[in-house]
Amino acid sequence: MFSKAFRKLFNIREQVVIEKPKSFSGSMEHFQPISSETPRVTVAAQSKVDNPVVAIDLSALFYSLLFPSTQLNGTANELEKSVFRRVEAALASPKAIAERVLKMPTQVAALDKQLADESCDTKALLALIEKDPVLSVEVLKLCNSPLFKRSDKEVTSLQLALVQLGRDQIRRFVTSVMMRKIIEVKPIYFRRFGSQIWRHSMQVAYLASELTDEDPDSAFLLGLLHDVGKIAIFKLLLEAFKQAEPGEQPCSSLFRQVMTTKSLSLSALLARYWELPSLFESELSRLAVVDTKPAGGLADVIWRANLISECSMLIEAGKLQPEQLDRLLYDAGIDSDTFNLLHEKLVLF
Repeated sequence: MFSKAFRKLFNIREQVVIEKPKSFSGSMEHFQPISSETPRVTVAAQSKVDNPVVAIDLSALFYSLLFPSTQLNGTANELEKSVFRRVEAALASPKAIAERVLKMPTQVAALDKQLADESCDTKALLALIEKDPVLSVEVLKLCNSPLFKRSDKEVTSLQLALVQLGRDQIRRFVTSVMMRKIIEVKPIYFRRFGSQIWRHSMQVAYLASELTDEDPDSAFLLGLLHDVGKIAIFKLLLEAFKQAEPGEQPCSSLFRQVMTTKSLSLSALLARYWELPSLFESELSRLAVVDTKPAGGLADVIWRANLISECSMLIEAGKLQPEQLDRLLYDAGIDSDTFNLLHEKLVLF
């Protein structure tokens, strides 16, 4: 019901034909209307179809947020070649990377299952969360954050949070706090990478849960998980730094492409070896097919949420021009008013 209200409030269109993603496929050919029945979103966006513009590589723009000081060139250095070899090895043997490089906290799946169990009473649920004091504090922080706070009164206990927000929202908060442990990046030089990936993942999770009636809880977790492959590749990069020449940095366009295209395949494989429900691997695998935009299902929801989040973060950083935004919003099937309302919420993350 809340998702339907969300759509009505933001005027989100249901049957929209969208071309293949740039975030997951790198550069894109000039947009061509699929049929005469394609919905008209805005006059400005429609005019750009009549007058083709240069393709927008959204993944390259977003990469500039992750590594802002990097000047891309076309040649891979020895550091990057080492990472490429490690990535290929990880794709061939994902179990090793799931156990050694990016290990999911063992309690995530078990705790999420218990939180989803309607037969688990409130006292047992609260006792489960309160076993981890740090988890309890972080959940309360989310409850009192500007985006999720329901009233002027501060939430001071998990019991009050459960009453105000409900079981499903608390479940999402708990999952978010526990998943953040995976994305922590300690080296100071690259701390921005970790913080930006986490913020983006939270935004995609939030958007995905609101943009679907199919299974909002699974959509939320899928949004959190969709970029774990990037974290895996990044941690492989940190390993490679130990053997690299002083001053070597990831600076080739090829590395950016590997980070973009291979990361989704790694995300899908990690979901399998973390023994998550098969839905997660299958939907992430659909996203990893870089030549097509997923048709329907949660993969389609994540694709759309990903594009909206990347545009929002790039606009906030001053790295996306208005005409580029118009073009991308047309691809996403939303108008500028809808995006502006979403953007106001996303900047609160």
